[in-house]
Amino acid sequence: MALPMASSAKALAKELRGLREEPVEGFKIGLVDESNLYDWQVAIFGPPGTLYEGGYFKAHIRFPGDYPYSPPSFRFLCHLWHPNVYENGEVCISILHSPINDQQGGELPQERWNPTQTVRSVLMSVISLLNEPNTNSPANVDASVMFREWRERKNKRYEEYVKQQVQDSQKEAAKDGVIVPVTVEDYCVKTKAEPSESSIDISEFYEDEDMDFCGEDDD
Repeated sequence: MALPMASSAKALAKELRGLREEPVEGFKIGLVDESNLYDWQVAIFGPPGTLYEGGYFKAHIRFPGDYPYSPPSFRFLCHLWHPNVYENGEVCISILHSPINDQQGGELPQERWNPTQTVRSVLMSVISLLNEPNTNSPANVDASVMFREWRERKNKRYEEYVKQQVQDSQKEAAKDGVIVPVTVEDYCVKTKAEPSESSIDISEFYEDEDMDFCGEDDD
């Protein structure tokens, strides 16, 4: 008999099921370890029509034990030259900052994490951040300066950096056997994840086999 599931794990299991049934365009989602709901692996596809088109960027999302009351962390596993990504790959974005953390200057509490936020909203925020960096409080000052100069058409160094990263990431995609979408049509297709993508049976986490998923009532 499985052990009772913590409320945070129940919330994550529910979100994982939702993301597999209705995937977020531009992402592949999975678990690093099929027995651990607190450590997710993510692959981001660069949006067509942007500097990141054709890119394949792998990352980890780690969730705290009191999720969703505290935010997860999001870390790229590849080197990503971006104003809001630290050297170690950690993403600096308002939605991942606790509302009680006063060290993040210039952010309103409503811009930061709150328990109504979800993994889906984090993913959408990260994909938006790629193309629209926040240069007011950068994690990488040099990348921020370079981005502003590129936006002001002073030089193309930022564009060259990003294109090189995209080329490097495509080698990783080839190694993983992943076909990266490069058209809007392919990028925006939303289909249910195939069962073979994960062997996890979320119902195994529950002690009561008759209990509906996460205690939800049938419609």
